[in-house]
Amino acid sequence: MSGPFIISPDDEYNRELVSNVHPPDWANPEPAGRYNLVVLGAGTAGLVTAAGAAGLGARVALVEKHLMGGDCLNVGCVPSKALIRAARACAQVRAAAQFGVRVPEGVQYDFTAAMARVRKLRARISHNDSAHRFTKLGVDVFIGEGRFTGPDAVEVGGKTLRFAKAAICTGARASPPPITGIDKVPCLTNETVFSLTGLPRRMAVIGAGAIGCELAQAFARFGTQVTVYEQAGAILPLEDTEAAELVREAMARDGVRFVLKANILQVLKHKDGLVIYHRANGAVENLVVDEILLAVGRAPNVEGLALEAAGVLYDRSGVLVNDELQTANPLVYAAGDVCSRFKFTHAADAMARLVINNMLSPVKQKVSDLVIPWCTFTDPELAHVGLSEEEAKAKGLKVETFTWRLEEVDRAILDGEDVGFGRVLVRKGTDKILGATIVAARAGDVISEITLAMANGLGLSAVYKTIHPYPTQAEVVKRLGDAYNRTRLTPLIKTVMEKWLSSRRR
Repeated sequence: MSGPFIISPDDEYNRELVSNVHPPDWANPEPAGRYNLVVLGAGTAGLVTAAGAAGLGARVALVEKHLMGGDCLNVGCVPSKALIRAARACAQVRAAAQFGVRVPEGVQYDFTAAMARVRKLRARISHNDSAHRFTKLGVDVFIGEGRFTGPDAVEVGGKTLRFAKAAICTGARASPPPITGIDKVPCLTNETVFSLTGLPRRMAVIGAGAIGCELAQAFARFGTQVTVYEQAGAILPLEDTEAAELVREAMARDGVRFVLKANILQVLKHKDGLVIYHRANGAVENLVVDEILLAVGRAPNVEGLALEAAGVLYDRSGVLVNDELQTANPLVYAAGDVCSRFKFTHAADAMARLVINNMLSPVKQKVSDLVIPWCTFTDPELAHVGLSEEEAKAKGLKVETFTWRLEEVDRAILDGEDVGFGRVLVRKGTDKILGATIVAARAGDVISEITLAMANGLGLSAVYKTIHPYPTQAEVVKRLGDAYNRTRLTPLIKTVMEKWLSSRRR
């Protein structure tokens, strides 16, 4: 192996992380004669595939050239959510007076300490994804760059791993947008932003998708002057319009500035900082910042794999697979960001489980049958599953939409978190759930109830019949069921109920 792998800053937490996910003294094992499964990439999809197959008794090799745990552990979900939680604490301190807590003037928000906590927690969680743990699970872990040398062989560090089946789980990486000068100035991405130890005074975020919005709000809550650029006319352009607008308003209250329909012309480095030139309202304007965070664009990690040698097809979007996640080489499968438009940790996990089943079972599962929710972890959170109303109409489906506001949910009112709503889409004339959107403080948790119903063929009437504990914010889902149930009342029942209610009021 090469010299020690160093993650900035080189402190005790990052050294612990590296000792787990890229051990400096790691010695690759001698390959088995033939593996039941060779997995390329030790991110979420690769780890789940390797552990699942090994647990079933398969002889498994796992190859990783960079950091085990992939994006999620190292530069994605884990550090970002730790930072978001610290930023939320800052916001809660500012809002404490409404709960009767008097916070004195001059309270300081220590970004350096918050980032140390991020690194500490990431190191703690890294034990789950460590090379040593997977070795104990019975997996042969190879640290190094793997590449195919044939339809049933992979080479890593001069050693050949022959396989009956293989899984490509190499993920994706940040890809800079085509902006003049962007490659000539230092820019942050999700892969480098968590190495910061000092708080930037001024930051531009290019891209108002999930990553851009989450980090923009977090830095703003610590005190950074944040400006978000987005080509579309709204943030989170793939989400429900009203839902995205609620999130934008919340971010604006935290001090985030937005440049929508942004046409960025050029980026230059200047003695005063980084200068972004953009066109707005027919005029050219400029913004000087200390840091630029690129939060748009992803590219699949297919370089260096010698996929041609294995007969695996790919394009700019990634490895090409069928509905069973099988590549053009029937021995080779793929899972996760390298082949999917759903670039989420939980989607990679689900696809990895599907790959294990399809490699071993005669009863195949299809990725198109998966019900995949997602959540943007702003405050409030925005979660979605299934179809939007526009998508349903594009498919020619007649739908009914039910909405319930959090300002009508008692627990949300009591918590001071009554901005948001639940919205569910059903096929007209039935209770079949086609999709849902929730904007709430814990929307990512609440959406799981709808996802469970959809994945198991349960309609909105089943939600209506389910007793929910009171008071909880998840009651918004119960109220959506109530709203649907009221549409089922026949004119006769409505008349009887109205007479009964009228008599009760006298």
